[in-house]
This record gives sequence, structure tokens and C-alpha cells, in this order.
Amino acid sequence: MKARIHITLKSGVLDPQGKAIENALSGLGFGGIGNVRQGKYIELEIAEADAARARQKLDDMCRKLLANTVIENYAIEVAP
Repeated sequence: MKARIHITLKSGVLDPQGKAIENALSGLGFGGIGNVRQGKYIELEIAEADAARARQKLDDMCRKLLANTVIENYAIEVAP
């Protein structure tokens, strides 16, 4: 089963990388860009036939390692 995990900073958390990207885009002549936020994308295969069990394992992985739940949100997508 294939899984995709999107991890983003919670609103209100400063995003210095997002600000650097925003400034770089502006420096390259791309106007009208603002409030850039960056995140992480993780794609993996999980050996689990039951989607609910896979989602539970992925949630556990996110809480224990993949995301810092104090400052980050995450969203899980599971596809067969």
C-alpha cells in the first residue's frame, strides 16, 4: 500500500525557509508573491492490506518521528 504524508508548520509558527523562498522569488522578478510556507512531503510503501490499520501505523509514525506535533500538522493519504 502506498502512503503520502504532507507535513506543514502550524499557522502562527515562524517559517524562515518560507520567507527565504519568498525573498528569492521576489529577487528573481516574480512579483505578487507573499506568505510563502514550506513543508515536507514523504512517500512510502507500507506492507499492510487493511487501510485502517495502515493509517493507524502511519499516524503513529508521524507522532513518534516524522512530524514535530508541537509546531507541525500532518495529513496522511493512503492508496492501494
